[in-house]
Formats: sequence, structure tokens, C-alpha cells
Amino acid sequence: MLTYCMNIHPTQTYAETIQSLQGPVRKVKAGFSPKIDFPIGLRFSAETARAVLAGGKTAELADVLSDIGLLPLTMNGFPYGPFHGTRVKENVYLPDWRASERVDYTHDLITLMADINRPETFLTISTVPGAFRPNGVGAEAAMTAKYIASVADCIRIGREKGQTIALAIEPEPFCFLETIEETIAFFKDYLFSREAAQTLAEKTGLALSQAEQALHDQIGLCYDVCHAAVEFEDPAQNFKDLAAEGIEVHKIQLSSALRVAKGSPAMREALAPFNEPTYLHQLISKGENGLRRFSDLPEALGPDGAADGEEWRVHFHVPLFVETLAKFDSTQAFLKQVLALHRKTPLSRHLEIETYTWDVLPDGIRAETIEQDILRELKWVSKQLAAV
Repeated sequence: MLTYCMNIHPTQTYAETIQSLQGPVRKVKAGFSPKIDFPIGLRFSAETARAVLAGGKTAELADVLSDIGLLPLTMNGFPYGPFHGTRVKENVYLPDWRASERVDYTHDLITLMADINRPETFLTISTVPGAFRPNGVGAEAAMTAKYIASVADCIRIGREKGQTIALAIEPEPFCFLETIEETIAFFKDYLFSREAAQTLAEKTGLALSQAEQALHDQIGLCYDVCHAAVEFEDPAQNFKDLAAEGIEVHKIQLSSALRVAKGSPAMREALAPFNEPTYLHQLISKGENGLRRFSDLPEALGPDGAADGEEWRVHFHVPLFVETLAKFDSTQAFLKQVLALHRKTPLSRHLEIETYTWDVLPDGIRAETIEQDILRELKWVSKQLAAV
């Protein structure tokens, strides 16, 4: 399943969501999949999710999706509040998995996804990797308990509807779960622990062995390719290691990052237009002494920031089809590696394009309409997947 994520469109309110579905999403579907149903990656804010459920609008929403010919098989449950036109930065993680509000929001998304989909479907909801790193340390047990509560919701609600609903945790630079190595350790020590299985069994009525299997089936990863590239990960090793531990990759978000082959004062100046106030743009540099991590571009480009002569990778989602951007490279080569691995042996059921930064990209990169940009990305990925 190949789709794109609706976090590129306004979806803060129910009215905005319907307008986005009937406007740009309909046009993309017509351009890419005119004769057959098209999967779509939904994004509902907490405000929208509450409005749909409290207002009894799930049937109306399902009718809109059906009328357009959309299959709402995956949901981006990461950003809780506004995602465009305001400062998001580190607030994008809040409420995080220390807070009951995150469980409530995820419950609403699980309920919605179940209500608007047919039985016998596999549904995924991607979510925050615990918390922003400074907030997550020492909260492992509390976050685990809340993750397990949401897995229990996936099981109970999915059982009622005859569906399988899976949570997909999305590691991200400068978050509690940042690298694949850290993520595997958290799964082994906490999410897949006997205590977690016992808690899930109590919440769902499953036998302990069934609960252990359900954890492997219904909580796994959303592997964001941009994030992994910024971390200088080895994708082939990542997927091998995850498989060895029985950690499912429920969704892969297809994305590219900015890459500076060799840092310099000139490159600092060239990066200035990307230092925009909406999103967090973590930077990781790689030199002789290993990796250095910076939470955002102002820190990375400051006097004590990334060193000249090192390779820099920046968490700034750039178009998939772009290999170079003026003075910069992208991490497209990393993305091609992932797609080649998937082409050889499927890595995940859900592939979701996630370039959400079109409205903050420097001039000269965008097409005339957002629909043209999205279609170009979909066609580029399709070509990569069809390569021999």
C-alpha cells in the first residue's frame, strides 16, 4: 500500500479536514489512481477527532471517503494540536506518553479508524516516540503503562469490529526513542516484558501467551526514513535487527532530509533560510569523534555547534524526487536503499509519503500546486518500486 500523509493539508478542524478531502486529496486520487480506490494517510487533530465522535459524524465521514474512493488505512497520530501556521517545534510531542491526554487522543483515533473501515482490515496509527528526550528520561515505566493501555484499546475495539489495529512508534532525533538500537532496547526491556504482557492480559481478558503475541502484533514501529538518515543509521542492519527481535515495522514513512557533505561557514550561511520558526530541525554531525546531536538549527549553527569539515544531516523533510537543493544534497540515496530493500522483500504493509514542509521550503522548489507536488512524489516512489 502506497499513500501520502494528510498532515500536509489543513486538518485542525473537522471542516478543514472535509475540505482537504474533497479538494486536494480528491485531485491527487484522480491524478494517481483514477479507476481504483486510493489508500490515504489520515491526520486528525485532537479537536477534529473529538468533533467527529461527539457530533456523531463518523458515518458522514465514511461516506465522504467512500464517495471519493479513499481507503483510510493509516493514521498519523503524532501531532495532537495545530501543525501549520504556528510555532510547533518541541510542542509537537505534547501531550506525550507520560500524559493521560495522549492515551485519550489515541483512543479517539482508534475508535475513528475502526468506525470508518470495513471488517478484516489492517489499520495502523503512528505515534510519538515516548517524549522529547529531556522529558522522557526516568519515565520509562509510566510511558510503558500508557502504551499498553492503548494497545488494549486496539485489541478491544478491533475485536468488536473484526479488525487488526496496530500502534506504530516513530523514533525521531532528540527524542526518548531516537535510534533503532535504543528503540529495540526499550521494546525488550519494557514493551515486550512479562509484566507488560500480564498487564495487557488483565485489561483484555487474553491468556498470557495471547497477550505476549498481541504485543508483537499490535505495537511496533513507524520507520521514518528521514529520521533514520539523519541518525546515520544502516537501513539493512536496522530491518535485520528489528526482525530478529520480533518488532514489526507497521509503517514506513518515506521522506528525505537535508545533507551537507562538508560543513563550512559558507554552508552555515546557506542553511539560514531553512531556519524557520515552525518546525524543529534537529541536526546531527558526523566526524572523527563520532556523532554530535543538536536539538535545532540555531544551536547547531551557533559558535559551539556543528564542526566545519564534518558531514551534517538536518531533520528538514525535503521532496523525495530532489537529489540536490542548490548548495545541498538530500538523503535520497538512503531512501533509495530502503525502497530497494522493500522491493526485494516487503518490509511493511504501509508506505506513506510524508513531506509536510512545502509551505516553509525556500523559493524555487515547489510546483504551481500542492497536488502537482504530491503526484510527483507518488510517481517517483512508484518508479523506484518498479525498478529492476
